[in-house]
Amino acid sequence: MKGNAIVGQSGGPTCVINTSLAGVICAVAKQTNIQNIYGMQFGIEGMLQEKIINLSAETPCIIDRLQETPSSILGSCRYKVKESDLEKILTILKKYDIRYFFMIGGNDSMDTISRIDEYCKRARYEINCVGIPKTVDNDLCHTDFSPGYPSAAKYVAISVKQAGRLARDMQRASQFVIHQTVGRDTGWLAAAAALARQKEGDAPHLIYMPERPLSKAQLLSDVKACYKKYGWVSISCGEGIVWENGQPISEPHIADNFSNVEFGAASGCSSAMVLHALISQELGLLGEFQITESLQMAAIDRASKVDLEIAFALGEKAVEIAMYATNEMVAINIISYDPLHYEINTTTLNSVANKTKVMPDAFICSEGNDITAEFLQYLKPIVGEMPEYLELKCIPALAEKENITVPLKLWDIETMTANFYDDTLIAG
Repeated sequence: MKGNAIVGQSGGPTCVINTSLAGVICAVAKQTNIQNIYGMQFGIEGMLQEKIINLSAETPCIIDRLQETPSSILGSCRYKVKESDLEKILTILKKYDIRYFFMIGGNDSMDTISRIDEYCKRARYEINCVGIPKTVDNDLCHTDFSPGYPSAAKYVAISVKQAGRLARDMQRASQFVIHQTVGRDTGWLAAAAALARQKEGDAPHLIYMPERPLSKAQLLSDVKACYKKYGWVSISCGEGIVWENGQPISEPHIADNFSNVEFGAASGCSSAMVLHALISQELGLLGEFQITESLQMAAIDRASKVDLEIAFALGEKAVEIAMYATNEMVAINIISYDPLHYEINTTTLNSVANKTKVMPDAFICSEGNDITAEFLQYLKPIVGEMPEYLELKCIPALAEKENITVPLKLWDIETMTANFYDDTLIAG
């Protein structure tokens, strides 16, 4: 088909989402049947307001620098398209003679593109729609990882590594630290903190993921054991972790336009805050919590080289696919991890839209408070090298400490009955 193309960015940003955009723009420039490529300002919501810019007017130098630019340069949104919007979208597509439609986003974005594709088919308007995956949550189905995740994983791991050093060295003043990641219903990012470890006893000591419900008794028992062994405790937790009854630990809950629950600091009392209060009140330990929110989505200074490479390649591949297919999303298929070798294939938009890929059982330890070696084999090649920090040879390893007194405030955890731990424990 001859005509124009349009591309948008949707949902939360990643530090490589603009790299995928650059891949699309560069690939479109090589297609003789596409005259111009337009960009939606603020995603599909901006398109409905006809906020459309001509990306073909940008210089090659600007396009090159997109690959080192964080966040979503076109602007993003979390707008759920209504049935009544589809007719207006079609009118705008016709006005700009758009025959190729690209959206860089997550599972909700794939739902949006699929609905537009299906509506255009019913209206007998020829257009090819292709989705390009991105999300730091790594929860998209049918792709071995999502662009944005390796870089966010690196950000989390380095943050936990550095904060762990601080917590270890300041243990006489503060005995525990909790780092909360984004990720909604999955623990991919919280689990990535495991890359921070150089040796036994390094942060994080405990990792809690939404895939494994947590009891208050287990939390306090885990913390007590780690404190007795190391003299301090580092915890990585996903924002969407839940209690044994399935109730989210974060309270209260707010939702976006796609009914996705927001668990972060905006919720009022995040998971990290609840865990912090529980540990402080019941074990008498001093500590802090760290909630970085969107910082892990835009840290271009910690971008994974593999992430940048594949994000660009997916943008290019999406244009290639759009020349002969529609209602597809480009996806990553890892052939081997050592050395890393991958292929780019496709999956249908409907197989990804509104679906969530959780961490497999093989990646989570049997106790539910850490990851397995198999997960590290998956993660290390796509994240890349991690910094290593100095240890003084004259200081014995902290993991060798013995006879550390745990300042239990009220009762010894091992003699408490599970019935004591009800929801009133963390009231207030």
